[in-house]
Amino acid sequence: MAIESNKLTVAEPVPARERSGSFPLSTSAPSVLPAALKDPVDPARLAHTQLLQGPFWRRVPAYAEVDETEFLDHRWQAKHSITKIPKLLEALRGLVSDAFIQDAAEGFRHAPMSVRVSPYLLSLIDWTRPYEDPLRLQFIPVASRHLPDHPKLDLDSLHERADMPVPGLTHRYFDRALFLPLDTCPVYCRFCTRSYAVGIDTEEVSKFQLKVNAERWQQAFAYIRSRPELEDIVISGGDVYQLRPEQITEIGETLLAMPNVRRMRYATKGPAVMPQKILTDDAWTDALTRVVEHGRSLHKEVVVHTHFNHPREITWITQAAMNKLFERGITVRNQTVLQRGVNDDVQTMRLLVKRLGHLNVRPYYVYMHDLVRGVEDLRTTLQTGLDIEKGVRGLTAGFNTPTVIVDAPGGGGKRDAHSYEHYNRTTGISVFVSPNVHPGQIYYYFDPIDLLPPEGRARWADPAEHPRMIEEARIASLAHPH
Repeated sequence: MAIESNKLTVAEPVPARERSGSFPLSTSAPSVLPAALKDPVDPARLAHTQLLQGPFWRRVPAYAEVDETEFLDHRWQAKHSITKIPKLLEALRGLVSDAFIQDAAEGFRHAPMSVRVSPYLLSLIDWTRPYEDPLRLQFIPVASRHLPDHPKLDLDSLHERADMPVPGLTHRYFDRALFLPLDTCPVYCRFCTRSYAVGIDTEEVSKFQLKVNAERWQQAFAYIRSRPELEDIVISGGDVYQLRPEQITEIGETLLAMPNVRRMRYATKGPAVMPQKILTDDAWTDALTRVVEHGRSLHKEVVVHTHFNHPREITWITQAAMNKLFERGITVRNQTVLQRGVNDDVQTMRLLVKRLGHLNVRPYYVYMHDLVRGVEDLRTTLQTGLDIEKGVRGLTAGFNTPTVIVDAPGGGGKRDAHSYEHYNRTTGISVFVSPNVHPGQIYYYFDPIDLLPPEGRARWADPAEHPRMIEEARIASLAHPH
C-alpha cells in the first residue's frame, strides 16, 4: 500500500475465483483515511523511541580511542570497571573541576558503599553538569550535598536478617523467599538497601558477609525444599550478573527440581549498567536461557527482574541486549527506586516508563526510597510518590504501568503507597499495616526532614518530640484510618 497526501491507496482486490476461502474480499473503491479526532502527534511525545546512538563513550577522554568491538566486550567492561576511589577521581580529571574531585573524595570517605563503576556507566554521565546529573547522583557521592541520616534510620532498615532462617535466605512473605547467593555487584549503588552486606567494608560500615559458599547455599536449598508453601523464589544478592554460568544453572536447576517452587526471579541491575554482558557473555546468557526454557517445559515461570531508574540509562546497547532476551522468550520486569533529583518528577518517570515499554521491559514497581545510611539527599516524600503515580497512570497499558510501593521499615513488607492508614505531611510520618506479613503490627515510613514544613522540622530537631509524633500518628491511624 502507498500513502499519497491524506489518502490511503489499497491494492486492487483479487478476483474471487483466484482466492480460497468462503468470504469474498471487498471490491469497493480505494478508501479514504478517516477524519482524525486528535491533532498530529508532537514529535516530543515520541522521545521514548529516540535512544542514544553511536560511540557515545568517546566523549570521555579515557575511552576516546576505544572501538565498538572492545566497548561491547563484557570482559573489557569488567576489567576496566573502577574499584578504587583514587583511580575514579583520576579518570575524571579534565572532565570536572578540581573542586568537584575534592568534593567527591570527601563524599566517598563517609559513604556506606564501596566504589565500583563501569566504563559504560561513566560514559553516560553528563560531566558538564556533574552536580545535577541524575546518573552521577546514584553512584558518586559528594560531601557538599550530604544530609544527616533520619533519626529513625536503621542500617538494615527492612530487617531482612530478622527473617533469615539460614544466612542469606529471607522468608518474610508466606509463599515467597529471597535468596542472596552472593554479595557483589557489577556496580555499587549509593542507595543500596542491602548496604549492610553488599560490597567490601568501608570506613562507615562493617559488612554482614554473604559470600558464595556451597554449604550456605545447601542450607538455603534444604530450607526451601522443606517448606511446601514456598512457591516463589527471588534470586538476588548482590547481583546474579556476578554468578558464573554454572552457578546460574546450579541454582536454577536445583530450585526447578523442587515440586513446591513454581516461580523464580533472577534479579540484576546489570542491563542498566553493563548490558554488554548479555550480548557477549554467551555462556552466561545461554545458561540463563536454558533455565528459563526448562522452567517453561515444567510449566514453571522463570523471569528476570532488573533495575532502571532514569531514561538516560537506556541506549542502543540496552536495546540490543533486551532484544536478545526477548528473542529467547525471557520476560524482563523493572523495579525503579524513586530518588530526589533523579526521577522524582512526572515527566521523567513518564519517559522512563514509555522507554522501558518500548524495549519490552515491563515497569513493575517504583519503590519509595528506603531509609539507607548516607543517602538522605536522595530520598523524597511519600506525597511525591503519590503524585507521580497519579501522573503516570493512564499513560500506557496497565501492564506497563508501575505501582508505587513502600517497603515498610522494620519488616512490614511491600505496601501500595496509597494504602497508608494515616499520613501526616507536617511530621512526614505515614502509617502502614501489613495483614499478610505480620498481622496486628504497625509500621512507619518517614519523609526526609529537610523537605518538611518548618513546624515539622522544628519538632524533629527536639529528640523528646520523636516518640510523641509517632504516638500521635499511631492514634490517628486507629481513629481515622485512610
